[in-house]
Amino acid sequence: MEKAAALESSERIAVSNRAVSFALAANILLALLKTAVGILGHSPALLADGINSTSDVVYNIVVSIFVRAAHKPADDEHPYGHTQFESVGALVVGAFIITTAVTIFWDSIDSLFDFFKGTSEFTGSASFTLYVALFTVLLKGILTIYTRKVGNKTNNPSIIALAQDHRNDIFSASAVVVGITMSQLGYLWVDPLAGALVAVVILRTGLGILRDSTDDLMDTLPGQALNEKIKELAVQVPGVEAIESVKAHRFGQFLVINLTIFVDGKISVDEGNAIADRVEEALLNGIDYVREVHVHFHSKTLT
Repeated sequence: MEKAAALESSERIAVSNRAVSFALAANILLALLKTAVGILGHSPALLADGINSTSDVVYNIVVSIFVRAAHKPADDEHPYGHTQFESVGALVVGAFIITTAVTIFWDSIDSLFDFFKGTSEFTGSASFTLYVALFTVLLKGILTIYTRKVGNKTNNPSIIALAQDHRNDIFSASAVVVGITMSQLGYLWVDPLAGALVAVVILRTGLGILRDSTDDLMDTLPGQALNEKIKELAVQVPGVEAIESVKAHRFGQFLVINLTIFVDGKISVDEGNAIADRVEEALLNGIDYVREVHVHFHSKTLT
């Protein structure tokens, strides 16, 4: 038994593409602005953040390709559609985030060693670089809220990962704010230290996205909470004596559930089929984003 998506396909496509387009436009603006101001204002931290935004532009383009590919209609070879591309897109975002985190951490540690050895040529940043960093925090804060809302509404792994990346950019830009402020006060070593700490936070987020998207692509069984929800809904259907097994996996935004139940061994096959149909209907109506439910029943002799 099948159920339509929680959002109409056309609406889901539109809001997902809009979120990616906004992210791409914002990152192009920030990449140009931070790189230019970082050079003119002698701010290594802001320049590095500008390079980070440049990498964001690259993977925003990649994500937009995967999001569009995911919206191709189902065909004979792909009966569930192509929504797995959304998980592939999330995988790409996770890989980019991890790469960015490692780069920032390495550069920050290298700069710290330069300070300790007394070979650093950094003498402080111009005051106007601080305003660009603050603008980045504000813009990324707005994008985080908007993109997270879209991700939750569409249940799109790529958009959810994009929202997490926007949040990471808030952390990195905040580190730039702290670094620039402290450098103007004479504490030049704070800049690379803050960058290293932020890199650890970003790395953790990237690993989390990578794990979740890999689980989706590998058809990992859902968590215990979802299993319990499935069992709870199924046993409430009259005629269900017990649950034998629950198997479910994600397919892009959707869930596909395979359930085996026990029914009274004395009833007819038609009665068993009717119970199975009611279980399918209960799961389709009771759990969001369930695409298909397959219920099998075995007889159980009651004493």
